[in-house]
Amino acid sequence: MRGKTPVKKHTRTRPPILPKENPGGSIKNKDTDSSPKKPLTESIVPVVGIGASAGGLAAFEAFFSGMPEGVDPGMAFVLVQHLAPDHKSLLAELVQRYTRMQVFEVENGIRVQINCAYIIPPNRDLALINGTLQLLEQKNPHGPRLPIDFFFRTLAEDRREQAICIVLSGTGSDGTQGIRAVKAEGGMVMAQDPETTTYRGMPQSAIATGMVDYILPPAGMPKQLMAYIAHAFGKLPTRSSVAAGQTGDAIKNILLLIRSHSGHDFTLYKTTTVNRRIERRMALHQIDQPDGYLRYLQQNPDEIEALFRDFCIGVTGFFRDPDAFSVLENRVIADLFRNVKPGASLRVWVPGCSSGEEAYTIAFLLQEHLDTLRQRFRIQVFATDIDRHAIDTARAGSYPAGITSNVPADRLSRFFTRNDETGEFRINKTIRDMLVFSEQNVIRDPPFSRIDLISCRNLLIYMNVELQKKLIPLFHYALNPGGILFLGTSETVGDFIDLFSPVDRKAKIYQRIGDTFGSRATKAPAPASLLSRGTTGPQPALHSPDETITHLRMLSEKTFMQHFAPVGVLVNGEGDILYLHGRTGMYLEPSPGTPGMNILRMAREGLRSELTALLHTAGIRKKPVSRPGIRVKTNGAFTTVNVTVRPVTGSAGSPPATPLLLVIIEEPAGTPAPSLRSTHAMNPDERTDAENQACIAGLRQELRIKEEYLQTTIEELNSSGEEMQSVNEELQSSNEELETSKEELQSVNEELATVNMELQTKVTDLTRVNNDMNNLLAGTGIGTIFVDSHLLIRRFTPAVTKLINLIQSDVGRPVNHVVSNLVGYDRLREDIQAVLDTLIPKEDEVQTGNGGWYLLRIQPYRTLENVIEGAVITFIDITKQHDVKRREP
Repeated sequence: MRGKTPVKKHTRTRPPILPKENPGGSIKNKDTDSSPKKPLTESIVPVVGIGASAGGLAAFEAFFSGMPEGVDPGMAFVLVQHLAPDHKSLLAELVQRYTRMQVFEVENGIRVQINCAYIIPPNRDLALINGTLQLLEQKNPHGPRLPIDFFFRTLAEDRREQAICIVLSGTGSDGTQGIRAVKAEGGMVMAQDPETTTYRGMPQSAIATGMVDYILPPAGMPKQLMAYIAHAFGKLPTRSSVAAGQTGDAIKNILLLIRSHSGHDFTLYKTTTVNRRIERRMALHQIDQPDGYLRYLQQNPDEIEALFRDFCIGVTGFFRDPDAFSVLENRVIADLFRNVKPGASLRVWVPGCSSGEEAYTIAFLLQEHLDTLRQRFRIQVFATDIDRHAIDTARAGSYPAGITSNVPADRLSRFFTRNDETGEFRINKTIRDMLVFSEQNVIRDPPFSRIDLISCRNLLIYMNVELQKKLIPLFHYALNPGGILFLGTSETVGDFIDLFSPVDRKAKIYQRIGDTFGSRATKAPAPASLLSRGTTGPQPALHSPDETITHLRMLSEKTFMQHFAPVGVLVNGEGDILYLHGRTGMYLEPSPGTPGMNILRMAREGLRSELTALLHTAGIRKKPVSRPGIRVKTNGAFTTVNVTVRPVTGSAGSPPATPLLLVIIEEPAGTPAPSLRSTHAMNPDERTDAENQACIAGLRQELRIKEEYLQTTIEELNSSGEEMQSVNEELQSSNEELETSKEELQSVNEELATVNMELQTKVTDLTRVNNDMNNLLAGTGIGTIFVDSHLLIRRFTPAVTKLINLIQSDVGRPVNHVVSNLVGYDRLREDIQAVLDTLIPKEDEVQTGNGGWYLLRIQPYRTLENVIEGAVITFIDITKQHDVKRREP
């Protein structure tokens, strides 16, 4: 035992100068690297939080007795012990016996100093704020007290990656939530070896998280702690930064080792985050340079897994950021249900779910709103993470008592069941069945699809901008139109304001913009009839002057059309004739073969090629085109005509639904009668000069027509090329749609695989539980019968067959149909029914035919949800006790 030092009251001192962080993530003093290293007291005081409960005094004694003789520890200790609230604590005096450091019972506002120990007073919570210890009234004096969790969380917030905490002997799980906060900030955690504890509850709960760096007996902790402090704190001013250029290759190789080990790539994570995690592991092993740590990783594969888990540690908790979840509850949840049809599924995806707290929180809110509705919905929450240990924790749904500080009491009683032995809270089956947990890499694996809400909180902050730009469009793809994206308080959608619109900027809630399925094509109306044939028959009687004038106008127009209007043919874009006007026989004739009404097939010699070019040109340009002086062979002679093709407009100048063209054929004024002699067929010696000139003019005209026809053909080919290009684009679009469908199928397959894995896990658990139950029932030797609420046999143990004649085929039969070997007892059915009606257990002594005596006990069968689903009948052999009583005088 060390010499005593009087317990003193602490005086306030000037706060120490805190170091600054450089861009590389390592910590440097305000002076330059070349300056001499300053003593630790001038840079920062390492603060070690130590939590203990039952058996803690012996652990404190072993811990401080293990301090090296004659050496100052170089740190401050804050001891948080579960103390009786209404008794004065003597812990400070007791601890002082085992250390030569000064020991103080904390007074409000004192500043921690190096080589001192501080003891929490009774009936107070303790917090570390800006290097000072603050005493607070207990938040829930009548509920479970969790002072260790409270202090560890404030230690993590104040010291961040320099936080150090130790969990010693104690019952329950106080401290478990606190070490999660310390690890999230990159701090160091120790726990007492459960084999050396008086009560192992607290250390075991801490170790079960997988976040404890050292598991040691209390006497071995000081040496390891001082080595860690000397490396992580004492060498900070001269320690080379992990982010330095010369160590870049080593960092890349470390990340390659992690990728080959786990299959996950961290190269696109923020450099400061990666470097800080690596530096922390280097400090734990007292390794100075990344090259040395790389060699250590290559020689110790378990360290690769430990580093990977350090990368995976995230900050999470139930109702973390309460204001943001309040906005989600009040402004978003109701709209999600309104956008889903009754009976359909409301789908939620929580990537990076860690140990599941936030996924369960969203399930709580959805269930609460669902209970207010009269309609039925199916809720599916897909929660994913790359850390299989975190997924296992989330699947188990069991959390330490520390969650009471975050979960309101009403929700705690509604959604959790408390284990009185361990103090842990387990998620109720109703909520657990909503969630499917699976391992998934959101960067590499296909996303879920048709999601109504994505909650990705505090994941993007660890990734660089390049990776964030890949994930935001991915979330947009996964969401349904109008779906919601819920981000962390330090995250945004960045430049993707065209994909998401803010619902609440402060809460970082965004709504998806756009339609997943593209714009919907509207079907064009059926083409209307623009022209109608005239009808013959008796004219209607005229009843008014207006009707008389109208009739006279119609007669005049009809006469003008018959005698003075040119020949006209109304055709569609393919040349099919829809209506004829005038005498068209001089220019059109039926074509041989299958009869048809197509103007190109019916055009006479000289007109067909010209008409083809005109129809095509007018169809492309959407304006009238004309060709004068076309020579058409009619009845063996050639006639010169002018041809005009005019697009037809509908009502109010708008084009009809189907493109229509009007072909107008008219003879030029002063045209001579058709000649039976063709100048082309005459002998050149027989031609006059005028005929030669006419022949040359005709040939020139034909040459010009051919050139225009070739030009039209070229334009047609160009148009065909454009159409082919358009077809190619449509094919590419179809290919993209097929790729999208493939990705959706992959997503569905991923979901099915996830659900299948979840079901397999449940089947395995149920099989194990069933085996355990069968062995338990058979091993006790107690005859037991389980019946349902209708008194039908559900299960029985082998021992009961000695009393009641049961075989396996009796399962499902009424219990009163089975013959028993009991003497003088035939009230089994009535007694069971009475227990079910009153819920009061019943006991009775019964005798068998061979003289044996048994204690018959009937009690209700209760489920985990406290629902009565039958009864349990047990027969306990009391023959020996009965014989002893009978022999007693």
